[in-house]
Amino acid sequence: MRLSVLSFIVLVVLGESAIAQGASSPACLRSVDIDHTKTPNAHTILFFMKDGKIWSTTLRADCPDLIFNGFEYTPTPRDNICANLQTIRVLKSGAVCEIGPLVPIAP
Repeated sequence: MRLSVLSFIVLVVLGESAIAQGASSPACLRSVDIDHTKTPNAHTILFFMKDGKIWSTTLRADCPDLIFNGFEYTPTPRDNICANLQTIRVLKSGAVCEIGPLVPIAP
């Protein structure tokens, strides 16, 4: 009986570990790989990568004055722009907005 209980516990721990490893982490872009960005409207940012790929994010809410004044950011975590974790700050208004999912788009 003890062996069965011990085997069950080991299987549960191994199963949880496999689930944790299989869980998807947020998409991140290395900030050094970003060539430039464009803001087509108040809730979308396009990241143009040095390798020619383009990534899009939809902000969690409209970001006033974004298309007129541009934005800045400090990568969070360091050296990465990560989906659902990063904030940007509009230059003139100081509005702070959160990016949503990062989605690759066709060039």
